[in-house]
Amino acid sequence: MGLSAFVAGAQEPKVMTLRDCMEYAISNSTKVRIQQAEIGDAQIARRNAVLKAFTPSISGNTYAYYNFGRSIDPETNIYVTETSFHNGYSLGAGIMLFDGFSAVNNMKISKTALAIGRTQEKQVEADICLAVMEAYYNVVYYKRLSDIYQVQVEAAESLLAKAQKQEEIGQKSPADVVQAEADLADRKYEAINARNMYNDQLMNLADLLFWPVDRELVIDTKIPGQTGYYDTEGIVDYALANDPAVKIAGWNLDNAKRELSTAIGQLFPSLSLNAGWSTSYFNYPGKDILLDPYATQLRNHQGEYIQFSLSIPIYNRLEGQGNVARKRNAVKKMTAQYDQKRRDVESEVRRAIQDRDGAESAYAQAQRKAEVQAEAYTLNLKKLEQGLISQLEFQTANNNYLKAQADEMNSLFKYLIKQAVVRYYNGVEYINQ
Repeated sequence: MGLSAFVAGAQEPKVMTLRDCMEYAISNSTKVRIQQAEIGDAQIARRNAVLKAFTPSISGNTYAYYNFGRSIDPETNIYVTETSFHNGYSLGAGIMLFDGFSAVNNMKISKTALAIGRTQEKQVEADICLAVMEAYYNVVYYKRLSDIYQVQVEAAESLLAKAQKQEEIGQKSPADVVQAEADLADRKYEAINARNMYNDQLMNLADLLFWPVDRELVIDTKIPGQTGYYDTEGIVDYALANDPAVKIAGWNLDNAKRELSTAIGQLFPSLSLNAGWSTSYFNYPGKDILLDPYATQLRNHQGEYIQFSLSIPIYNRLEGQGNVARKRNAVKKMTAQYDQKRRDVESEVRRAIQDRDGAESAYAQAQRKAEVQAEAYTLNLKKLEQGLISQLEFQTANNNYLKAQADEMNSLFKYLIKQAVVRYYNGVEYINQ
């Protein structure tokens, strides 16, 4: 047990299940945090697009300055050479009434971009969960393999002790004892290697989880059963309609079409509405000239305006037409990418189902192989105890038994991963399996 379990009354370290590991990895992943920041940017862009489409822009302005030398008297419109002070205020607002549907299209594009960001976050989480699952099963595999080799070490120690006693009474030769010692050394070496691989895979899992280096990571080595078979065509249809990669490709195509619509709309006239208010104040500092007070001038000098502005594009060196042509090419490109992505996902689903079925068959055969080798191991152990076979022959049988156990575990974990991928394509998230 790690030292951290005893620190300052700390409790036993929590045993992490596969789901616990996935949740922990998602909550601490830098990739998820980066994607969440991008979603935040998309939310801001969405808000700005909505405000631009439906609300006016408003600005205020003020100024204050002294004029030295020749200037125009605001009251008489006559040139004077007196030093004067001027102060003014203005407020203006404007809204685009028609801009070729650019604002509306941008609002739709921003909405789709937000959906893409959220879907990409789900995709990142799925990738993290699959990576955690593979690392988790690697840890369990080497933990179980290490336990098997440890049992083998204990069995080899028992056989060596028995061989040494039999040598003392003349039932075994010194060569048999040496062979038993060699077999024990082999088992210890294999046990050490398995334990080292277990520690290495545990470290890999801890890295994926961003697990604190000062805490012990303990995982549950029980493997839940995976069941459920689905119609292949049903899975393909579901994946084509719901797979994140296909949905993102479809949204990118929709945005490309909207950008083309915007580019075409920019070839048409645009209409805007503007309105404003202004007022001002002036005097001649140091001069005994009778002028209205500050508040009176601000009230008397008020002015308002309302303006409709129509802008007609006539010739801009074919920049607009070139932009339309580029956007048309972008639509063609996104259409091809969308078709390719659908094809890729369909192939991935069919391949995943094929791999799942193949892994299941391999696991069934590995189970049968392990059962047969277990029976053979038991029989050979009895023969060795009765002196009917040599230590070398027993070691060969033992090696076959160990390999069969390792193959069974390996094929089991491959099958579990392949089955999880198929279930994911059918709409069951990795974290909920």
